[in-house]
Amino acid sequence: MIHKPMLGWREWVGLPELKLAGIKAKIDTGARSSALHAFAIEPYRKDGQRWVMFAIHPLQQRCDVSIECHAPVKDRRMVTDSGGHKQRRYVIETQLVLGQSAIRAEMTLTNRDTMRFRMLLGRTAMDARFIIDPGASYLQGRPDADEYQRLLTPEKSIVPGNLMVERHFD
Repeated sequence: MIHKPMLGWREWVGLPELKLAGIKAKIDTGARSSALHAFAIEPYRKDGQRWVMFAIHPLQQRCDVSIECHAPVKDRRMVTDSGGHKQRRYVIETQLVLGQSAIRAEMTLTNRDTMRFRMLLGRTAMDARFIIDPGASYLQGRPDADEYQRLLTPEKSIVPGNLMVERHFD
């Protein structure tokens, strides 16, 4: 018998390739694709390849902390949200860490400032690798207070106020 990790309806997810130690995600088996909160989205070219720069507000209900991310563009697709609105979105592929599980998944980039969760993990990313318990939360663990502070500043110290944490990659 193959053991599959259990997820609750919400989990902490790490995005190490984006230098984001953790973000709260809603686990949504009703959504086909996954979405990551992004704003200030700017495409560019690096070594002849399409890339995208974007910023993330990693904390729910907080727009005073931003993290700049860079990723290769996998695609641009029309995505229909739960309200039936269509939007053309950039698609990236990145590593996701849920507890002891690390997977690669596609993420569409869209502004989720008005949504409760900055990330939505859809069923394509989960790809029958997990069992979902819709009555549970954070089955893969929660960060402690010190770890949570490090989630905000994986590479730099934090200062209060309106902050853009800059990341530079070669």
